Amino acid sequence: MNTLERDLRLEMLNSLLTTPHRELGKVAEVHKMMVELDPIFYGHLAVWYQRHGDVRDHKEVFVGNLLTSSLNEHRGAGFMMLQEFPPYQVARIVDFMKQHQQKLPRSARTAVRRYLQEREKNAAFFDRAAVRGRKAMKHLYASLHIRPSDRANAVLFKDAPPEDSLAFALKQLAKAETPQAQAQLIAEHKIPYTVAIGAVKEVTPEVLMALVNAMSPQEVINNLKSLQARGAMENAEVKVLIDAKLTEAATSDRVSAFKAMKAAGVANVDDATVAQLEQVVNEQVKKRGKITKSTALFVDKSSSMTEALEVGKQIAALISSISEGNLFVYAFDTKAVEVKAQGKALSDWEKAFQKLFPDGCTSIGASLEKMRQNKQSAEQIIIVTDEGENNAPFFNTVYPQYCEELKVLPNVIIVKVGNHSNHLEKQLQQSQVSLETFTFAGDYYSLPNLVPLLSRPSRLELLMEILETPLPVRVDN
Repeated sequence: MNTLERDLRLEMLNSLLTTPHRELGKVAEVHKMMVELDPIFYGHLAVWYQRHGDVRDHKEVFVGNLLTSSLNEHRGAGFMMLQEFPPYQVARIVDFMKQHQQKLPRSARTAVRRYLQEREKNAAFFDRAAVRGRKAMKHLYASLHIRPSDRANAVLFKDAPPEDSLAFALKQLAKAETPQAQAQLIAEHKIPYTVAIGAVKEVTPEVLMALVNAMSPQEVINNLKSLQARGAMENAEVKVLIDAKLTEAATSDRVSAFKAMKAAGVANVDDATVAQLEQVVNEQVKKRGKITKSTALFVDKSSSMTEALEVGKQIAALISSISEGNLFVYAFDTKAVEVKAQGKALSDWEKAFQKLFPDGCTSIGASLEKMRQNKQSAEQIIIVTDEGENNAPFFNTVYPQYCEELKVLPNVIIVKVGNHSNHLEKQLQQSQVSLETFTFAGDYYSLPNLVPLLSRPSRLELLMEILETPLPVRVDN
């Protein structure tokens, strides 16, 4: 891999990891650039991200682009990858191809037909998909003119589900007169929370017990705020069930660190539950890799940098749990102060940062100068800032002195926040410092994307890992 090719691919990877989710236009634009510049790398990156990434929009656009690619191996990979999605995402992928690619190739239609037929083969599998994703399933059959099986037709289009179907059980749930009868139906058929909650007449502790029992750990996390609003956390027996699901979530392969992080921030729950959610985040992030290099985190606390402090504590909590090397955390304005937490959880870092307030001018180099004086060696430096450095010591001046005295050459990652400039990065580029940037646009879901950048011994190794990820090959039944 030559230098130009390597740098281009690194730029593509950085663009992928820092594009905000829920902005499909920006996501599609980034992917269009990547697939045009380097289609071979794009295919491997798609499969790698399917395994290691979390942002739904990226996964959907990857598969949509593969299915509409001119390369046979891309279309085959997209065909097989599509089979792994839930119905609502398959519907989104189809709509993406129609709206953004202006086409839906025959192989893509065949992939969706295979998807639906595989679910029709297993009544229980189909029923659960149809109840959870009824609108999406109907959309796929109707918009692609795919003939449904008799059972699919009865459940989705005739609204006359057979008596052994989950859809029929849902109808019975709506008719049930007592909470006991409703709880029994939920428990017996494991009716999903999101559809059951609209059908029950009264949410009693007995009904809540049945609902939580039927939920997966991810569903409990997704609906924690709703459960809280319905009094689930105040009932001791229900709370025990929720705690058990959260304990299971920490080691589950089907739980998103993003969702747990969001739930910890928005659900008005007790400290013990917050601690459990933080443990879920920590355990799920650990699966992304471990940071073996000594790392420094510099957080801007100059005037108007409230957001930098919030992002900084989130990053500190995120990486401290997976850092095997030293981790040094400093907050700076014109002076730097070392920040130390008593533990690795977000609550520990909340306490460590609670006495820090944004004020004063900005010397990004103050933290590095403090580390130079303390002989603290770091192989990589993360700086959370708007880059508005206006006071000495300047980072670009201290950096070569630090490298010479401590015999290191740390890579620098700038996490841009607020109304940021490119002042510091221009200086570092001119000095040929190894540099990457990560733009934080208010999307806390994006922060775990830093882990792949920090956990590999080198960027080249990360690229090689992606290139060595094989594309799945289409297998016809």
